[in-house]
Amino acid sequence: MDDNLLSNITFDELYIGQSASLKRKLTQDDINLFALMSGDVNPAHMNPEYAKASLFHGVIGHGMWSGALISTVLGTQLPGPGTIYLSQDIHFKKPVRLGDEITVTLSVKSKGEGKPLVDFDCQCINEHGEVVVSGTATVLAPTEHLSLPRPMLPSVAFYQDHYQSVISACQDKGAVKTAVVHPVNLAALQAVKEASDAALIEPVLVGPKDKIWQAATEGDIDISPWPLIDTEHSHEAAAKAAELAACGQVQAIMKGALHTDELLGAVVKAASGLRTERRISHCYVMDVRGHYKPLIITDAAINIAPSLEEKADICQNAINLWQVLFGHQGAQPKVAILSAVETVTSRISSTLDAASLCKMADRGQITGGILDGPLALDNAISREAAANKGIHSPVAGDADILVVPNIEAGNMLAKQLTFLGKADAAGIVLGARVPIILTSRADSLRTRLLSCAAAVFLAAARREGNIK
Repeated sequence: MDDNLLSNITFDELYIGQSASLKRKLTQDDINLFALMSGDVNPAHMNPEYAKASLFHGVIGHGMWSGALISTVLGTQLPGPGTIYLSQDIHFKKPVRLGDEITVTLSVKSKGEGKPLVDFDCQCINEHGEVVVSGTATVLAPTEHLSLPRPMLPSVAFYQDHYQSVISACQDKGAVKTAVVHPVNLAALQAVKEASDAALIEPVLVGPKDKIWQAATEGDIDISPWPLIDTEHSHEAAAKAAELAACGQVQAIMKGALHTDELLGAVVKAASGLRTERRISHCYVMDVRGHYKPLIITDAAINIAPSLEEKADICQNAINLWQVLFGHQGAQPKVAILSAVETVTSRISSTLDAASLCKMADRGQITGGILDGPLALDNAISREAAANKGIHSPVAGDADILVVPNIEAGNMLAKQLTFLGKADAAGIVLGARVPIILTSRADSLRTRLLSCAAAVFLAAARREGNIK
């Protein structure tokens, strides 16, 4: 038999007792894919905590997963291509659990007269010999031979939602009072509403009152519960937000419909009182599909060509962010200082900076993280690539934070992951006395919420004295 072909058995060739079988093990991917396809998110299948306390004491597969296996035998083996499935009588005898290996056996029970109708006895039996599903299938069997190429199955990849656990963990920290700067369009106000509905922020709208109300009316968004501070234009709105943050009336700032440099210009002015001893920098918290953990990329938005000392601050800001979002029980993030190569050479200045940053970490000038560099991107995130190059370090192949040499490299990397890799990129600005939330109208809901969740964690950490 050619495994690359699907061939059938015609009605005339079928005989009573003729049978065919297949064996399949139920995996978590099977459950996830069936839920995605059907929309059946019954907690008995999708919620391990609920399932553990249920009648079955653990996650069970969807009942019709077994039914789908019956259909597989009918359509691909017996009778095979050309079969038309007419009806199915099915009885669920026992649950199918994760890891159960199910053998599906179909045997010809009866053949009709006049029409090519065939009844099949259907049995699904687990590895313990227990019948989990039984029933009778009726089909219209093919009357002509068919032999067709076996189609290739599409590739499907599942990835863990690294954002949701962070967003959920904010619920016990309380919403952060946030100055929203110049929210004069629908996209900005929609982001504010989503974050407010999720109990992440308490908005204080700052900007031209008439324009804000006009945008709210167009979007049918009720802004009446939120304080609104009227300003003449975006420059004044940015300055007012910085003033509110400096005097402690708000604990975070959120960008609305104005340029980032305009907002940050108000923040970094000495008169604002928001500067710290550390350089202001930007972090993308990336949820990259297919990668086993989140990544922080810095700096891809603010510092154009940072000096060594500025890179030290950029590293420290990113380490602090990782600690408040993902740190637990004293864990330290693995920080990869990126360059084009993994060897130190005077011909590439970023490799010298990388080596210096690692020595600065050794001397306690950068704390809370494990640094290594220079590392090329592949060596930073792929254990296989690192092993092939003979690089042995706790960071290589397992980085949590990617520190780029300049804004061009960072911006290209982040946007490549976003638009080609379908990654989500939540943005936050660090180094000021309050976190600054950067969102884009192109961001998904979950990305906007994570940007706000990061601000919640940072504000709480500052309040508790865990970061300066």
